[in-house]
Amino acid sequence: MTSVTIATITPSGGAPSSASGSGPQQPPIRPEAEYALPAAPADIQARALPLATRLLQHPLLRKAIILAVLALVWEVAARWQDNDLLLPTFTQTAATLVRDLANGELLAKAAVSLGILVQGYVLGVAGALLLTVLAVSSQWGRDLLTTLTSMFNPLPAIALLPLALLWFGLGQGSLLVVLVHSVLWPLALATYAGFQSVPDTLRMAGRNYGLRGVRYVLQILVPAALPSILSGLKIGWAFAWRTLIAAELVFGASSGKGGLGWYIFQSRNELYTDQVFAGLALVIIIGLLVETLGFHQLERVTVRRWGVQR
Repeated sequence: MTSVTIATITPSGGAPSSASGSGPQQPPIRPEAEYALPAAPADIQARALPLATRLLQHPLLRKAIILAVLALVWEVAARWQDNDLLLPTFTQTAATLVRDLANGELLAKAAVSLGILVQGYVLGVAGALLLTVLAVSSQWGRDLLTTLTSMFNPLPAIALLPLALLWFGLGQGSLLVVLVHSVLWPLALATYAGFQSVPDTLRMAGRNYGLRGVRYVLQILVPAALPSILSGLKIGWAFAWRTLIAAELVFGASSGKGGLGWYIFQSRNELYTDQVFAGLALVIIIGLLVETLGFHQLERVTVRRWGVQR
């Protein structure tokens, strides 16, 4: 048998040397080198951004500008229409809103609506979490969740109002039924989809650490699925808020007390269009506050801090 000769390069940059194919071969070694980068030109040195650019980078200011533009468009359109019965101006609506907030009428209506909303929202969240736990625990629970959501999720919550009135009468019970229905199904679907999207790597890591049962769900599944859970919570909140206002347009909340929807309905009957718009404006303001001070802050201290969501 003939031996094979391989040419190698020595580290010192000398001539190739012959080595037997049967002996160990050493890879070539490159000498280390350091290169000094040239200094940046003076015209591209770091400099402070203009004040306007820095201010526009703040999201609250950008949102305020958008709202101001919408208010200006509203004011111009109302003045062009020149009919307060059909479309009051923004300034007239703002004055009515401030007046009814100052005399406590709108605050009382908002308190009634929010009290009912919190109760229905909490019940809906509890039911959604229960269904999701059953779905991730067994095949029967998974089939139960998919079947119920396929049946009831397309059903508008307000369509259950006549049946709720028949069963529970005028009052808080009927509102709670439609609120739970509007929160339960979208939140359950979003939470289950988030659990299903957890990577197998995280699941195996949790099992390797010996996590089982509730600890496995709370320490592995919930943090990984939290973006989907938060999206479901926001969707459920929006559905519940608009469902409550629509239901209150039909009857008061309880004990003869009406919420914001009832305030809007009464104002429409009395042809106080500025009060109708003031009630709608307060509904929007409450929605913006819950989104900005509630869900946005929750996302900032959880999924964005963890790097799960941008």
